[in-house]
Amino acid sequence: ASGLPPAAAKWNGFPKYNFVGGNNDADQVPVDRLLAASTAVLTREGATLATYGLNSGPLGYRPLREFLVGKLRRDAGITCTADEILITSGSLQGLDLVNALLTSPGDTVLIEQECYQGSITRLVRRGVNIVGIPLDDDGMRIDAVATALADLKAKGIRPKYIYTIPTVQNPTGTIMSEQRRAELLKLSEEYGVPVFEDDCYADLIWSGKRPPALYAMSKTGGVIHIGSFSKSVAPALRVGYIVAPWAVLSRILPIKTDAGSGALEQMVLAEFCTAHFNDHVPKLARGLRVKLEAMMEALAEQFGTAAEFDDPPGGIFLWVKLPDNVDTMKLYQAALASGIAINPGTEWSVNAGYSKSRLRLCFASPSVQDIRDGVAALAEVCRKEFGVPSRSANVERTS
Repeated sequence: ASGLPPAAAKWNGFPKYNFVGGNNDADQVPVDRLLAASTAVLTREGATLATYGLNSGPLGYRPLREFLVGKLRRDAGITCTADEILITSGSLQGLDLVNALLTSPGDTVLIEQECYQGSITRLVRRGVNIVGIPLDDDGMRIDAVATALADLKAKGIRPKYIYTIPTVQNPTGTIMSEQRRAELLKLSEEYGVPVFEDDCYADLIWSGKRPPALYAMSKTGGVIHIGSFSKSVAPALRVGYIVAPWAVLSRILPIKTDAGSGALEQMVLAEFCTAHFNDHVPKLARGLRVKLEAMMEALAEQFGTAAEFDDPPGGIFLWVKLPDNVDTMKLYQAALASGIAINPGTEWSVNAGYSKSRLRLCFASPSVQDIRDGVAALAEVCRKEFGVPSRSANVERTS
């Protein structure tokens, strides 16, 4: 077929220092509790595996959706019913389903300038025109949203949606303020453009406090919300969800052609989360904060002022700016040859010039020692390739 993406490279294992992907802390996967949950739920309900949908229907395992009703009300301020939640195979399937519902080739959408790579690549493959909105310390800039919407309206174009990760943004880690959320919703209503809210990192906030979700704040129902258990429990479980009115879910279900997301994962998660989610997530966040501090300390020691970054309020990523002469795509290639994997900034942005000297580092998966050693190794590769940093670990380097 025409238009296929490039062939995948053969996987040859993880590099020695792996700072890529959305992988989490292996030591904090609650294996014993997941094992107990698996045994309990299969003993009680295993016979329902004989039925597509586990006797819960096509929206997904009902006890998991009922858990989400309570979680979303408590954490995000969202009031919904179990029949307004669709379980998906990770939030990526949620992205695909919403895109399939709302967009066609040639359509236009607004997204954050620096954004989740998966959201960018999916829109490109669908032939959708992307308008990138710059961010600041408060997330997506509302003045830029207003300007873009007005410019597009003058051209007779109404975007299909505004996509945002407002709570622990990927890759920048920012959290959109409640006032800014209200302003975004006002623009959404004024221009008749729905908001597509991706909330899959929102559980991992160091303080445990967050603004209400855009979905919760909307008075007109003009928001579709997606979330995930990938960051809060385990990414390999591949369980996410869409929250939307039935009028929306009823149009999504016919294009969700997988006969249902993985049943065992849903059953085990429901059993585990009902009993343990509320004490598991704060413990996970505390461990991730320790790793983040190790990474920031290592960058400060090895790169000094050559590495600029903000202390994010949560998540698993650090967004780093290196000097302008550093091309992080070239750095990525040289680092990989030395056993270090990083995400170059251009893969996480729709503005190649702005992101050329930026990179995203995942601190969740490596050990604290590997973070320190890996950042030191990265600094040495960067120095050899670009002369940056000239001083690392308080030692002057000369070629």
